[in-house]
Amino acid sequence: MDDLNDFSEHDGKASFWKKNSKAVPGRPSPKKDSRISRQRNTSCSTSFQDFQESVSDAWDIGDDEFCVISDVKISKRVAQSAALSVINSHRYTTSGEQVPSTVSPSPRSRNVSEEKEEVAKRLGSQSDLPVRSPSHAVSSLHSSSPLMTKQFPGRPQPLRPNQTKSKLFFPSLEGADCETSKLERFQPLLESSLLNLEELRQVSWSGIPVKVRAITWRLLSGYLPANLERRQPVLERKRLDYWNLVKQYYDTERDETHQDTYRQIHIDIPRMSPLIALFQQKVVQEMFERILFIWAIRHPASGYVQGINDLVTPFYVVFLQEVIPSECDLENWDVSSLPKEQKDIIEADSFWCLSKFLDGIQDNYIFAQLGIQHKVNQLKELIQRIDSPLHRHLQHHGVDYLQFSFRWMNNLLTRELPLHCTIRLWDTYLAESDGFAAFQLYVCAAFLLHWRRELLLERDFQGLMLMLQNLPTQNWTDSEIGILVAEAYRLKFTFADAPNHLQTGER
Repeated sequence: MDDLNDFSEHDGKASFWKKNSKAVPGRPSPKKDSRISRQRNTSCSTSFQDFQESVSDAWDIGDDEFCVISDVKISKRVAQSAALSVINSHRYTTSGEQVPSTVSPSPRSRNVSEEKEEVAKRLGSQSDLPVRSPSHAVSSLHSSSPLMTKQFPGRPQPLRPNQTKSKLFFPSLEGADCETSKLERFQPLLESSLLNLEELRQVSWSGIPVKVRAITWRLLSGYLPANLERRQPVLERKRLDYWNLVKQYYDTERDETHQDTYRQIHIDIPRMSPLIALFQQKVVQEMFERILFIWAIRHPASGYVQGINDLVTPFYVVFLQEVIPSECDLENWDVSSLPKEQKDIIEADSFWCLSKFLDGIQDNYIFAQLGIQHKVNQLKELIQRIDSPLHRHLQHHGVDYLQFSFRWMNNLLTRELPLHCTIRLWDTYLAESDGFAAFQLYVCAAFLLHWRRELLLERDFQGLMLMLQNLPTQNWTDSEIGILVAEAYRLKFTFADAPNHLQTGER
């Protein structure tokens, strides 16, 4: 569940943070205590509560529930106008431009140039490098391109207008030689009678060719055995097992507990990846519903938790790639045109690989999601140790790591990156010999440090949160992911064995 989307009350006023009052399977029921009062943070100039109040008139245009407050429906036109007003106000006050008469200038805007000069001095030799304007993160909201007229912060983004339809998931002609070279390293391993799994991990860490990605992911996740002769019988048996589970639990009348689980999944699935046409197809949504429902009832300690639906997506796309022609537009492929046997294989394999993948991070989804809270504290300690100026900057402006990195940990960065980048990142996650859970901490640290210059230029809580919740990664490619995992590896190699850098609590 994305905690930053919670709807809460502050000072008796409704804010735009949405809190689901319905019971969610595997999660504690919400309890209200009128005696609890919240004190505002007076230690800094701007706070989380100030930010809530300043954007209390903004809603996500793509979500009808955000336009309902106290059972009073607000028109989308009014909501859009209010949201754009808030964004425009932030854009002008942070860029130093003259504020139009319709936008109230911030009293802090007159000092923006001086503050930027001060930060530039702190950045030292890096100050002469091009700095992305803070407004760049939201400028795509005003793009004239049909694909970019509506942005959903924290959702996978569609193709850029200048991309060809196949570049999102398939290698370009320029990278064909590299793909061929990599393929020559994979094929002997995959065709050997007894797979050397450690060697497969080593060659997979820097990226897997599209042609062998599906079989390699099955092997790296532990779904397939290393013995070549046993693979096909195992596949047939596991796929049959999955469909027997569907027949036993999904196709029969569900009791009240299972019905609540199904209802929550049924609500979440249509909201998934709203800008990618593939996931809006009814047949695809039904496949995701079955996968998540069966996973939830097989893991009663956690049940279904919002965010797990995003983790099915990479597996589904990779196994779909395996059965459609490489020149086809995967984003708009009509899945219903596939033979039933192929659809059943994609669904079953996605379920089993998801199950194997989540085995190492079960504590992320149990009661109170303690595993994620622990990782957020570890990230805070790590950044405090390796980049104290950035850490102090976030703390000074009242930014808590939980407010932005909870989603990074819960969704494994799937909502921060384009889908093809997520798939490339998961090549490395699956190839991690000691499990990806520990390595992901360093990936998140490297991801935060990548934006340090832009973050240091932001001078208030509102600007920092707007950027951290909608980082401009829509133009990222596999090259940026390669740099990200390389930096994460360097951090892990440097700090993983340090005795004090992952202690919880302030030092």
